[in-house]
Amino acid sequence: MAEVLVFHHGQGLTAGVREFAEQLRQAGHTVHVPDLFEGQVFDSLEEGIGYAENTGFGTIIARGTTAAEGLPAELVYLGFSLGVLPAQKLAQTRPGAKGALLIEACVPVSEFGGAWPQDLPVQVHGMDADPFFTGEGDVDAARALVETTADAQLFLYPGDKHLFADSSLPSHDAHAATQVTHRVLGFLDRIK
Repeated sequence: MAEVLVFHHGQGLTAGVREFAEQLRQAGHTVHVPDLFEGQVFDSLEEGIGYAENTGFGTIIARGTTAAEGLPAELVYLGFSLGVLPAQKLAQTRPGAKGALLIEACVPVSEFGGAWPQDLPVQVHGMDADPFFTGEGDVDAARALVETTADAQLFLYPGDKHLFADSSLPSHDAHAATQVTHRVLGFLDRIK
């Protein structure tokens, strides 16, 4: 079974992120879910992003890097939206990574070095009309990643919601979230 480090999105470590992590645990995986917002959970994405901006995105990424210290190198990194920043950075730069699961965000590989690590599997998930994922270029970064990486998949779901995989938020889309969970579990099951 895989060992997974899950990073929450811009509203914080919500009940929905915790529930997602618990689904992975129930499937037999070891899951770590650090709190990058030091206990704060926000009612809106705007408030959470405001907190992240005031704290500094570099600080949020550094908190993610710190969370990985003391854990085995052979991790799968999973990030939701804002949490993709530390997940993608660690997947690209920390030796020993076993995989990356980027949900509702993807940044250009050049942000964290020149190239995606050879033989590092990755999945990217997002909604095809999400104003953040498709409107801000994340889908383009995901397509570029898939085109240049041997073991990469991009899954687009119909809809315009952001944070659709979080069951505790109004933006939750049960059908798409179920598909994400199924595909993530399949990905983890093939990681040795």
